[in-house]
Amino acid sequence: MTYRPLGRTGLQVSRLGLGTSVLARKAAPDDVPRIIRAALDAGINLIDTANIYGRGDAERMVGNALHDLGCRENVLVATKLHGRMHDTDPNQRGSSRRHIIEQCEGSLRRLRTDYIDLYQLHRPEPSTPIDETLRAFDDLVRQGKVRYVGTSVFPAWKLIEALWASREHRLVRFATEQPPYHLLDRRIERELVPMARTHGLGLITWSPLAGGMLTGRYSREAPDAAEGRLNDENWFSKRSHFVPAAFNVVDRLAQLAEARGCTAAQVAIAWANTRPGVTCTLIGNRTPDQLRDNLAALTIELTDAECAALDAVAPPGRASVPYYDDPGWAAPTYR
Repeated sequence: MTYRPLGRTGLQVSRLGLGTSVLARKAAPDDVPRIIRAALDAGINLIDTANIYGRGDAERMVGNALHDLGCRENVLVATKLHGRMHDTDPNQRGSSRRHIIEQCEGSLRRLRTDYIDLYQLHRPEPSTPIDETLRAFDDLVRQGKVRYVGTSVFPAWKLIEALWASREHRLVRFATEQPPYHLLDRRIERELVPMARTHGLGLITWSPLAGGMLTGRYSREAPDAAEGRLNDENWFSKRSHFVPAAFNVVDRLAQLAEARGCTAAQVAIAWANTRPGVTCTLIGNRTPDQLRDNLAALTIELTDAECAALDAVAPPGRASVPYYDDPGWAAPTYR
């Protein structure tokens, strides 16, 4: 495992990080500590979770595993808040001071820790002024409950607004952003990546396999027949991936993988993890075998010719499918 600087924090973070949304939904309980142990043994030092994953279940799994392993001080624990944590209470969601402080205390308890290394705002919140949110984060940092703060799925313009507010009001500065990034959706290359590189934000990208689409699990002829999150009605993207442009990318990945004697998933992860500006790529696994397969991507160095072949079917800065499409995040350019 090699490590990269996490923005301007001075921290070194592993090239791959362990995401945990799948652990809360799909993993067998006995497999969770085995997956976390295997990830740490491989050199992964970032575990990313969120309060909304199973409404605290993923945080509890991570906290219990790290406690039992006795290695909390060697791991960068990242979690997030914003999502609805109560079915009827309108104040148990969003980025208000009340919700931020309340959820930080809850996450600390579930993670069985005294501090959170990276506390992230899971989504933008237009109804709450960003300086109000930053003041709450600033208090948590001053209290020692949080070390660094970041965002997830923020457009470049909102991050610039936040950096301006931090400077104007002398408040803690966002250190990282966590966007989706894979061969089917390369829109962050237009503005977000250049902005992050210019202003020193670490980019922790997620879903390098596009919800499993890039593994080749779904056939062009009968995509609905395969089991996976893209055929789960609760998955936000649902079946929007099943279009000719996406299958063209999948076919090209399969060709490159066959020529190399590896899996399509490994090629997709290797590609996402070596793009300019990317600090760390999160992988989410529900079994130890999946983790081992994903970790093998670290041994793959794509050639210029292979990258050009992928660019031909997945053009830079473009999206083949609306993987994540939230108003204001990125202007869509679909083929």
